[in-house]
Amino acid sequence: MDSLPINIQEVSSKSDLRDYIFLPAKLYRDQPNWLPPIYMDEWKFHNPKQNPSLSKATVVRFLAKRDNGLVGRVMGIINHKYNETHGEKTARFFQLDCINDQGVANALLTAVWDWAKNQSMQQLIGPFGFSDKDPQGLQIEGLEHLPVIATPSNPLYLKSLVEGEGFDKHLDCVSFKVVVPRNIPALYLKVMERIKKNSQVQLLEFNTKKALKPYIIPVFRLINETYSDLFGFVPMTEAEMKRMAAQYLPILDPAFVKLVFNQQKELIAFVIAMPDMSLGIQKAKGKLFPFGFLHILAAAKKSKQLDLLLGAVRNDYRTIGLTAVMGTALLQTAIDREFELMDSHLVLESNQAMCAEYQRIGGEIYKRYRVYKKPVA
Repeated sequence: MDSLPINIQEVSSKSDLRDYIFLPAKLYRDQPNWLPPIYMDEWKFHNPKQNPSLSKATVVRFLAKRDNGLVGRVMGIINHKYNETHGEKTARFFQLDCINDQGVANALLTAVWDWAKNQSMQQLIGPFGFSDKDPQGLQIEGLEHLPVIATPSNPLYLKSLVEGEGFDKHLDCVSFKVVVPRNIPALYLKVMERIKKNSQVQLLEFNTKKALKPYIIPVFRLINETYSDLFGFVPMTEAEMKRMAAQYLPILDPAFVKLVFNQQKELIAFVIAMPDMSLGIQKAKGKLFPFGFLHILAAAKKSKQLDLLLGAVRNDYRTIGLTAVMGTALLQTAIDREFELMDSHLVLESNQAMCAEYQRIGGEIYKRYRVYKKPVA
């Protein structure tokens, strides 16, 4: 079979797109730790009417066929706004999935490389989506652990296939595993008491989604303000904020959202976490209906792992201990709910301050994700 020719075709119809979206489930059906996407969100991701990022980028999608069977897929992305802002000519490959065959991987990546060259790009990086809010990198360590929501899910062999096509490391992200302590660390309690005496800031916690809802858009606005220096970050428009709010509010547990405000009632810091629901997504096979959402809710209810999603502190408040305040409040809720572990989500390996923060509370790196690069010439 390996000697049969590989045919690369561009996705050009709704039928092709369906094949593209559902192909990984067929390729990885024997991979026990592969986690499917939520397919409702996946369709929205590829719909220009529901994903504003598509209107600001040039994209292409390829399928690889051999002997009339699909054996791989990949997406090419040029984020024009990001390139203009950063003075780059960079293309990205994303959603690379294929069988364990170097020839198939080469054909897919070459198709994107040629496309990028025709678009006058100078560099191809990936896996990387429209921004850092999409799953980024290939997971290259810790694949014995089930992925968490909004992180890559891939077999280990993709690492050697990408490197076999001449791609080198661009950057790494890591995830920390933190054991939830039985008691709040004394240092955090001390900082918490000091901040409580400071009437200039107020910690806000929630019991209902209704109470939380008015604050979701302000959270995204603070993300725009504080994430500007992160690799791959693109500021969200109001339309994108509303889309993200509609996507994540239904699955958030308000008890694990902590916000901090100043005297002017401005949001200055936040942290968002959620019970791990990966087992439920896997059992539901990525489909919410007719009964998939019940599996997901049940998994979240039973989970003993808390997954951190987002967090930020406004630049002018970063030195007064707000990270400790939110961390203390989050840990206390986790202790009360009898959680045992926390997953940090992806942290840039170069973000020494954040890595040190997790190490300070006993966190250990247990997953690693790599974004690759290759010159286009």
